[in-house]
Amino acid sequence: MTSPASFDPVAYKATTLRQWEQAADAWHAWGHALETWLGPATETMLDAAGVRAGSAVLDVAAGAGGQTLAAARRVGPTGRVLATDISPQILAFAEREAHDAGLTWVSAHVLDGEDLDVEPGSFDAVISRVGFIYFPDQRRAFTGMLRALRTGGYLAGIVYSTPEANPFFSIPVSVIRRRAGLPPPLPEQPGPFSFGAPGVAEAAFERAGFVEVRVQTIAAPLRMTSTEDCVRFEQESFGALHQMLAGLDDAGRTAAWAEISERLSEFDGADGFVCPCELLVASGRRP
Repeated sequence: MTSPASFDPVAYKATTLRQWEQAADAWHAWGHALETWLGPATETMLDAAGVRAGSAVLDVAAGAGGQTLAAARRVGPTGRVLATDISPQILAFAEREAHDAGLTWVSAHVLDGEDLDVEPGSFDAVISRVGFIYFPDQRRAFTGMLRALRTGGYLAGIVYSTPEANPFFSIPVSVIRRRAGLPPPLPEQPGPFSFGAPGVAEAAFERAGFVEVRVQTIAAPLRMTSTEDCVRFEQESFGALHQMLAGLDDAGRTAAWAEISERLSEFDGADGFVCPCELLVASGRRP
């Protein structure tokens, strides 16, 4: 069994990079489903960040760029959007989608969210959609995002709330954790629900120096045609689950996914697979 004290942030980030490089094609392929699911929360995030025509926007942990494009459509040609991610493979999709959509004011640059090498004070808004959960050094990440903002600019990001409110994700996590003998994560250790408990997101923003910190709760049920589709989506696309599964052999992984499928099947019904998901949109202003 892995000890909680054995967490290695350098190894974790290397594994995270490798997992997202491998999952990039699938994450992009599921793009329509992702935007249907996360689209409303994305609009709330952009509102909270004050993204409007002419804004300069930094997208941290942009992934395949669904929210990058949403921001770019808001800012228009008088604005600009810089998409950043640790994974060149997945970021290439964001760049390609922006190019194909004619959004010439979008650029992309491979950057670690904990080492944002951008000009200080050069952005009106920083956004991150389900990206905060991957930062081992939260303080460094949030301080870097604060530094990137001009005075009065806003950071806004989407995270999952509690495991209980997100069974589509917490069921796979709990099954894999038990089968792989993984300990619970330490406070501030990265993980799917690391910002979900009351006060955690607010504290992270405030420690970095943000003011007017606000957290909004959004119901965003995950809808698929069937349990099988949901499981395939998670198998192909969820880097966090791949990382947790690394300690199991092939037979162990197969057994884990079989149990996950059985437990998730309770959310199958006449309207297909509909599973609760609760998101938090956290925001704050640089004073």
